[in-house]
Amino acid sequence: MTNSWPEFKGKRVLITGGSQGIGLATAKAFADSGAEVLVTGTRATAADYADNLAAFTYIQADFASPEAAKTVAAAAGAIDILVNNAGTGRADEYTDEGFRAVIDVNLNAVMALSLALHPALKAKAGSIVNMGSLSSFLALRETPAYTASKAGLLGLTRALADKWAADGIRVNMVAPGFIRTRMTEISRTDADYERRLLKAVPMRRWGEPEEVAEVVLFLASARAPYITGQSIAIDGGLMLR
Repeated sequence: MTNSWPEFKGKRVLITGGSQGIGLATAKAFADSGAEVLVTGTRATAADYADNLAAFTYIQADFASPEAAKTVAAAAGAIDILVNNAGTGRADEYTDEGFRAVIDVNLNAVMALSLALHPALKAKAGSIVNMGSLSSFLALRETPAYTASKAGLLGLTRALADKWAADGIRVNMVAPGFIRTRMTEISRTDADYERRLLKAVPMRRWGEPEEVAEVVLFLASARAPYITGQSIAIDGGLMLR
C-alpha cells in the first residue's frame, strides 16, 4: 500500500489518550506512515486494552495528577509532534469537584505538557495539534466543565501559536463533531434518538475516527507550513446550522 504521508517516516510522535477512539486512529495513521509513535493511557499496561497497541510505545499516565505532564515529558524525550488528545467528561460537572477535575485534565494538563515539551519541540521546529470539540464553539448545557475546557483549549491554541511561532512551533486544533467511537456508542443504541441527533448534521451521518486522524496528520505535516493558530471543525457541516 502506498504511504500517503512519507514525510512522517522517522518522526517521533506523542499522542496522549492514544489507546482508544480518535487517539488510537491517529496513532495508527502516524505509525502506518513510518513514524515512531508513543501513546499514553490511564491503565497500567498496553495489554490492559482490548485493542492491540503493540505498534506503539506505551506510557501510563493519568493527567488528573499534577505530576503526569512532567513524567510523560521525561519518558517521551525528543519528539517532533505532540497531539494533545486525552480528555474526560463527568456527570457531576455542576459541582466544584467535578468541574475542577475536568478542567484539570482537558485544559491544565494540556498546558503543562506543552510547556514541558516546549524545549524538545523547539529543537525540532515541531508541531502541536490539540483535540478540541464542537463545544469549543457551542454550549453543551449538561457539561459546563467540558464546554469551558474545550472553549479554553481554543484560546490556548491561539495564544501558544502566537507565542511560539518565533520558536518554529506551529500550534493548531481540530474540533470533531459526532464521531463513531465507543464513547458515543450510547447515542447509537436508540435509533430514534440517533435519527434526531443526525438531523442536525447536513451530511446525515457519523464521522469516522480515521477522518479526524487525516486532518491531524495534515496539520502536523510539512504540507501545512504556513498554518498556525487555526481550528478546523470536522463535523459533517453541523456548524453551518
